[in-house]
Amino acid sequence: MDRTPIPSEDHLSFEAALARLQEIVQDLENDQMDLEASILAYEEGLKLARYCLEQLRTAELRIQQLSLDGEAHPENLD
Repeated sequence: MDRTPIPSEDHLSFEAALARLQEIVQDLENDQMDLEASILAYEEGLKLARYCLEQLRTAELRIQQLSLDGEAHPENLD
């Protein structure tokens, strides 16, 4: 398993976090790590999953806000 440290969440794109999360899942599914490495990978995966979920929630809120703004100003939709 590649144990290169992930950048801080402040500098990690959603796509990069998701790609790393997919790598971790594959590594865990291959079942070739010892118990400690598996636990560390699982912890990293949870952190990345939470980060991705938060990014998705933020994006959803932005889209909802844009939709509400568009409804409030229908003349801008032309």
